Amino acid sequence: MDPTTKRLVLGAVACFGTFALAILGYWLAGWSFIDSVYMVIITIYGVGYGEVKPVDTPGLRLYTIVVIVVGTGAILYFIGGFVQMVMEGQINQALGARKKTKGIESLKDHAIICGYGRMGQILARELHATKHPFVIVDNNEERMAQAEAMGFLVVQGDAAEEESLKHAGVERATSLATVLPNDAVNVFITLTARNLNKDLTIYARGEIPSTEAKLLQAGANQVVLPATIGGHRLAHMIVRPAASDFLDQLPNISAVNDDLEQLGVQIHEIPIPKDSPFADRTIGDLEVEGEGAFLVVAVQRGNGALFRRPEPEFEIGSGDKVIVIGHGSALPRFTLTKTKAREIVWRGSKIQYKK
Repeated sequence: MDPTTKRLVLGAVACFGTFALAILGYWLAGWSFIDSVYMVIITIYGVGYGEVKPVDTPGLRLYTIVVIVVGTGAILYFIGGFVQMVMEGQINQALGARKKTKGIESLKDHAIICGYGRMGQILARELHATKHPFVIVDNNEERMAQAEAMGFLVVQGDAAEEESLKHAGVERATSLATVLPNDAVNVFITLTARNLNKDLTIYARGEIPSTEAKLLQAGANQVVLPATIGGHRLAHMIVRPAASDFLDQLPNISAVNDDLEQLGVQIHEIPIPKDSPFADRTIGDLEVEGEGAFLVVAVQRGNGALFRRPEPEFEIGSGDKVIVIGHGSALPRFTLTKTKAREIVWRGSKIQYKK
């Protein structure tokens, strides 16, 4: 418990205790409960009404003095704690806003995320994990509070407005991702951002494939279609399940896929049927026969067990699937001519081999 809250709680307890003991004292002196409560209230709050009953004994007068001093002190202590809590909240809010503004103003070559929905949250976590500086722009107060709680720099406002983007440092940024689930808004944000920074790299989200051309015309450098990406991913899982299992176990699957695609390399499966010449042989034998066409990265047993980075001495059994990284069209030729597979998976399609 922080000191301010602790003081507020102690003040409340002191007030309650003082009132209770004061009422009890008058009640023990022979006053009724209602008269005791009334006497304590007008005494502590200094209302100035006349006494309910005569306070004509030295003991009762001394007791009343104690009630006035202690009761007033307890109330002042509680009020002081409450005022302190309010003032500290306002000061902290002002300091936090100033610190946030200074943090954004000090950024350079950063990224701007427009929209903090599901896609924006994933993007923010990925950038944070790689320690790439970024600012989030969103007009949803609740989502911005969540982002601030995670330590992210935020600008609460409409990303389609120039002022919001300027507050996010769009002139100094190197990239901007507009990931709202509304294509029209993404087009407008792209136009606004491009007008403010001609050198900005803009990544735009598109819900409908036909919007891609509009986003590119508006100034986006690249357009991401989540539905298309999800469809490709599902097709990959259906057609190449073993390779998908292997990829799913990698720590950064998205980065691996992007790097392989840029190199023109894909991950493939080589099935080992019973009549395969590589059944009951080693990984080393398979790679030698491949003559550099691929590199074995994993083997999936017939029972589903996956072995990553197998040694050259690792023995392949019938029913296994060998997962390799291959380049160009060398892998299909190797598979069809040397493994006696009746079909292989290549670029998402099954290639039939007839004897």
